[in-house]
Amino acid sequence: MLEIIALLLSVVLGVLLIYIFKPKAKLVSLLLTFSGSYLLSITILKLLPEVYNHGGHQVGIFVILGLIFQLVLDFFSKGAEHGHVHEIENRKLPWALFITLSMHAFMEGLPLADHQHHDLLWAIVVHKVPIVMVLVSFLWFSKTKKSYALFFIVFFALMSPLGTVLGGEIPFFIKYQTQINAIVAGVFLHISTIILFESSQEHRFNFLKFSAVLIGILIAVVV
Repeated sequence: MLEIIALLLSVVLGVLLIYIFKPKAKLVSLLLTFSGSYLLSITILKLLPEVYNHGGHQVGIFVILGLIFQLVLDFFSKGAEHGHVHEIENRKLPWALFITLSMHAFMEGLPLADHQHHDLLWAIVVHKVPIVMVLVSFLWFSKTKKSYALFFIVFFALMSPLGTVLGGEIPFFIKYQTQINAIVAGVFLHISTIILFESSQEHRFNFLKFSAVLIGILIAVVV
């Protein structure tokens, strides 16, 4: 229940932050950098050791499959999972974005089915908030009908909790939990490293973003 509530609230919080405070793009980018750093650290410190402990070295192939899978999703979503909805052509909401983001959100919820990945839960929550902020900003200025935009946000909000619920109920997900978690780890590695790589435009040092990266790492290590 905690996982479902937290995942839903992360979307609600992202929507409220955009509509109430209307933060500047630089602040959202800073939050995105922090979330990428935190998600990467939790993936390396918590999720990867667990999947290797339960599945042995052979799970490495599933981590690689996760990286490849997210690379394919990026082709259709244009990088929306790491905050690049502004690059979508014609400023319209394509079905490819809807499907790929929903798939990504569903997969995020799968490792949480055993109710023991609290560190990962908060990393996902922290990651989702700025992503939702970027997505809502795009929908606000796009040519998408408001009714469609609302449907998309609601559907997107439900996908991660659905993954959590089905991950603990469907026999296939239960049987291959370690392999699935390894794939999700690969997805997280891809997303978080892309966020960090792109946080330094033209490879210039940015003190604020570098600080956000360090804070994300420190929180993951200490908590």
